[in-house]
Amino acid sequence: TNSSIMRERRTVDSSSSAADLSEGMGTLRLKREVGLISAVSPAGALIIWAACGLLVMFGALSYAELGTIIKESGGDYIYILRNFGSLPAFLFAYTSIIVVRPASMAGVSLSFAEYAVAPFYQGCSTPQIVVKCTAASCILLLAIINCLNVRLATAIMNIFTVAKVLVLLVIVIGGVVLLINGHTQSFQDAFQNTTAGIGPVGVAFYQGLWSYDGWNNLNFVTEELRKPEVNLPRATMIAIPLVTCLYLLVNMSYFAALTPAELLSSGAVAISWGNKVLGSWVWVISLSVALSSFGSANGTFFSGGRVCYIAAREGHMPDILSMAHVRCLTPSPALIFTSAMALIMIIPGDFSSIVNFFSFTAWLFYGTTIAGLLIYMVLYRDVLLSQVPIIIPIIVLIASVYLVLAPVIDQPQIKFLYVILFILSGIIVYFPLVHYKCHPQFLQRVTLHLQLLLEVMLNLRACLPTEVAPA
Repeated sequence: TNSSIMRERRTVDSSSSAADLSEGMGTLRLKREVGLISAVSPAGALIIWAACGLLVMFGALSYAELGTIIKESGGDYIYILRNFGSLPAFLFAYTSIIVVRPASMAGVSLSFAEYAVAPFYQGCSTPQIVVKCTAASCILLLAIINCLNVRLATAIMNIFTVAKVLVLLVIVIGGVVLLINGHTQSFQDAFQNTTAGIGPVGVAFYQGLWSYDGWNNLNFVTEELRKPEVNLPRATMIAIPLVTCLYLLVNMSYFAALTPAELLSSGAVAISWGNKVLGSWVWVISLSVALSSFGSANGTFFSGGRVCYIAAREGHMPDILSMAHVRCLTPSPALIFTSAMALIMIIPGDFSSIVNFFSFTAWLFYGTTIAGLLIYMVLYRDVLLSQVPIIIPIIVLIASVYLVLAPVIDQPQIKFLYVILFILSGIIVYFPLVHYKCHPQFLQRVTLHLQLLLEVMLNLRACLPTEVAPA
């Protein structure tokens, strides 16, 4: 008997997922390097936020186009596999599963932990051991939820998305009240102190785009969407503009409440805004940041486990990771492995360094995926009913190249070399284990024991259930 992952997601779930992921920690987790991504210039910062939103929209539309052409789960991995072959796809899976996805999950979980425990350490710094243990608890709880039920994970995503939007609306309304009452000092000479340059703008985009991260995660669960050719583009068109507008309005609220100097000195802009506007009710913002991060971690967890699962299904990861639970119909081995890697990432975890590492690596592969779409659009332009003008993926590809090269050219750092070397080290793993299939005998016994322990079976694509009509 073969188990299969259930198709449980409709447009409302997909839009909620995209919004939840794209909001990420967003303007709630905003720190100095994110909030003032254009060197303390209100106009510059707002332009960067808007540009990030536009780039994300173009990227999401390009990925939606890919999702309607290749209706398989796996996102970047499956697109690179179908366009460029086995080795490039393996390098993506190898890097994403071992480092990128766990790093993203660790970053969001650390954010949750910092704000969840902050009320208990008012007036002093929170011990790092407490933060990391709380982050680990967050990952373990989400692992249990996602292993038990797809619908439960989706419901949590929907609930937290609504909660986050409500909190953002509170900040927006507070900003409107401040502006009506004449708090417009920050918007006078709005371009003063704007800093331009290839490197600074690239880093600014890194930090801004982190807040939008997740815009392509629905492509990782295409097979679990109902009518993906309809719901994938529709979810994109609903979620991304909503998130972008909220970001701009929330940042205007921040600039209405805080001076550029206060923003520069702030450890977390949302909390500083709460202290000024809400007074003793600032704990609401702290709680909201924690809830926002928890919801975003859930979304990252949901998609991250699927990358591992799909790669194993294609023979690029151990067989045990391609199996699904016989009753829950969830890829529990892949989810468990992903959570284990995220727990390791927490040990040396630093939010800012995780953001920069994740962004550099992610945009390297985003560009590769978009290049594959352009190949499709050029070679099969006579048979493809493309809904996206070719100029859109071209813009995204140019932006991807810029985001990869700009920080390296402006401020070369050894960590970028480490990233490239790690990706290339996958070649050493690929040829003996994947290409030549040199699998030690003991791995088969280990797989069998784990299969019995975890109650999982092989999942065949042919066994996927038929689509359920939307309710």
